[in-house]
Amino acid sequence: MAALLRARAIYDFNSENPGEVSVRENEIISLHSEQDIEGWLEGTNSKGERGLFPASYVEVLRGDSNDAHPESRYANVPSTGRADNAFPPPAQLQHTYPQASDDDWDDDWDDSSTAADEPGTVGSRYGDFEGNGSSTYTLSTSSMARGQHPKSSATVSRNLNRFSTFVKSGGEAFVLGEAAGFVKDGDKICVVMGQHGPEWQENPYPFTCTIDDPTKQTKFKGMKSYMSYKLTPTHTQEQVNRRYKHFDWLYTRLVEKFPVISVPHIPEKQATGRFEEDFISKRRKGLIWWMNHMTSHPVLARCDVFQHFLTCSTTDEKAWKMGKRKAEKDEMVGANFFLTISTPPAPLDFQEVESKIDGFKAFTKRMDDGTLQLNATAGEFARKQMSGFRKEYHKMGVSFKVLGQAFEMDQQVYSAGLNQAISFTGDAFQSIGDYFAEQPNKDLDPIMDLLALYQGHLANYPDIIHVQKGALTKVKESQRHVEEGKMEAAQAEGITERCNIISCATLAEIQHFHQIRVRDFRAQMQHFLTQQMEFFRKITGTLEEALHKYDNA
Repeated sequence: MAALLRARAIYDFNSENPGEVSVRENEIISLHSEQDIEGWLEGTNSKGERGLFPASYVEVLRGDSNDAHPESRYANVPSTGRADNAFPPPAQLQHTYPQASDDDWDDDWDDSSTAADEPGTVGSRYGDFEGNGSSTYTLSTSSMARGQHPKSSATVSRNLNRFSTFVKSGGEAFVLGEAAGFVKDGDKICVVMGQHGPEWQENPYPFTCTIDDPTKQTKFKGMKSYMSYKLTPTHTQEQVNRRYKHFDWLYTRLVEKFPVISVPHIPEKQATGRFEEDFISKRRKGLIWWMNHMTSHPVLARCDVFQHFLTCSTTDEKAWKMGKRKAEKDEMVGANFFLTISTPPAPLDFQEVESKIDGFKAFTKRMDDGTLQLNATAGEFARKQMSGFRKEYHKMGVSFKVLGQAFEMDQQVYSAGLNQAISFTGDAFQSIGDYFAEQPNKDLDPIMDLLALYQGHLANYPDIIHVQKGALTKVKESQRHVEEGKMEAAQAEGITERCNIISCATLAEIQHFHQIRVRDFRAQMQHFLTQQMEFFRKITGTLEEALHKYDNA
């Protein structure tokens, strides 16, 4: 009797299209087949609902496995479902462009209308097929472009499942040799072989950018209000003003352009309370973290659209529109992005690549659990400091002062010093309560801001990994076709070469993630512990001052 095929969800997935099925983290799903369809599996969830879900979001179990109903290792860690819901993954952003108005350089950002995909573009292939399942057809690969006779052009099965991240990102089109475009020297992105493997070539002209002085602005005679932020990049020293929706537009362009780069998430939108001081301060901090990650990335920092965002004069309406249109018509996005990548001469060992990718996938899962737990714990601890601890210290302070007032009723001259010392102790405890309430803003809030940024990064990686996994699957398929006599060896070599490009870029991005992670968490933990030390020194100083009041009491 065949073993029952089951899978355990390792991420939440919320279905958004017909044919998909939602699954929850740690839920056991019955599989209809262990063979994934371009990165998607079909199965039935615990509610009896049948449909597709991402293969990278589950781990396959066997029916006779003792782990079919395991006790979750992360039962005490809340799940966010971010992997597909709160933060839109790169694959969900179609290759469509806003149709901007020419009336106002600022208001044209509000027009959310999109142009239909033109025939022949990467995006247009999704609209030609109806239904929820996968369709396949036979196509000629790029062997003809390599000078082969049409009759020698091999065929490969291409999956048109419109839900596949591999398809939507352009990874499949590139691997199959469909991507085409002219790459200018200035557009080339170099991956070099570093000490720990492939990495992005360093930015030869590093810079930073400050975000200061958020100011409320109005237009249309006060009928419309918005916040404006002053940005000053160090490589130009020219200040520009940008609104939140400008950041949002830039983020969308970057996610669309770079399928295997984790673009940091900008702070979330908010419909109400946008002009409250606390919200403005929190958003600015979030944008500063975002900007630091952008300027630190060797590829993102140098791309044209980001430079246009940073350097175009606030008052030059014509230049802004020209740069904006250029970015929206950029052809080097999705599949064509991979054409811009220059890799080290020696090809990678795909077995080693697969091992590294699987290791990173496990690492990100564990890191996500760790950040969730620390974020929840820090949030609860901050709430206790601001309310419970403050309240209890204030109550102690009041009680000491009540005792001091009672002692004052003895009207003895020699007890005046003691009475004053006890009253001072009451004031000291009330001050300590205030210290507790003020402290989270200095140490816990920065930790939680950092965790929020990295939770956004971690939400990006399932799709990034899925693109690379899809490319490796195509290599294995092509090797099998060669063995069966269905494909020319030269054609399979082309697929292997293009998979090598995607693998180099993915590993370079993983390496960058680890580098900035070590940098950020080292600096933030040093800041946290320094602030904790200052906090307890402040408390100690206050208590010592109260203690000295009793010396001559």
